[in-house]
Amino acid sequence: MFTLNYDKLLHIETEEKQVGFNKSYHYHRYEPTPYNHLEQLLDKFPLRETDHVVDFGCGKGRLNFFIHYLFQSTVTGIEMNEEFYQDALVNLQKYTKRRKKSKEKISFYLGTAEDYSIRKEENYFYFFNPFSIQIFRRIISNIMYSLEEGNREVRIILYFPSDEYRFYMENHPSFSIVGEVQVGKNKDKDKFIIYKSVY
Repeated sequence: MFTLNYDKLLHIETEEKQVGFNKSYHYHRYEPTPYNHLEQLLDKFPLRETDHVVDFGCGKGRLNFFIHYLFQSTVTGIEMNEEFYQDALVNLQKYTKRRKKSKEKISFYLGTAEDYSIRKEENYFYFFNPFSIQIFRRIISNIMYSLEEGNREVRIILYFPSDEYRFYMENHPSFSIVGEVQVGKNKDKDKFIIYKSVY
């Protein structure tokens, strides 16, 4: 399957993976989602310009720029690693140099995911196993709290889902599975799972 060199097309640099590990076992190292996997996901589950996506553990912003490029959706990246956060800001500057109007629709937040305040307009939340189940549960609780302030359908996208994440989501009374996208040979791991809120 041929995939465009999107980094070159979008004038960004997101290829480098994190070397070593985070000091806390609660946070996992950064690795960007392959573009060809994102293509498969978004081909089956396209977004709208009115959607607002939050990427927890965004690294250098690959998902953010790719989604904005395809759909002009609003995207927010959450990153606790200051070096990656600065790289994301450099990418933002390069990306928006040719797309002046896009700057207001792409933003990055430096800090831990559990400290990020979910906004009532945010309706998609993306996770590539960025942290432990304890932190994941806290973020889902933050999302549920935000639904009390702004009732809406939200979707949770898990990529390469851990057994703990899946067990938690599949037993959560407020979410149900709406689809899966297989992207590799391992049927249990090499896929996206999409959940939506039930209200």
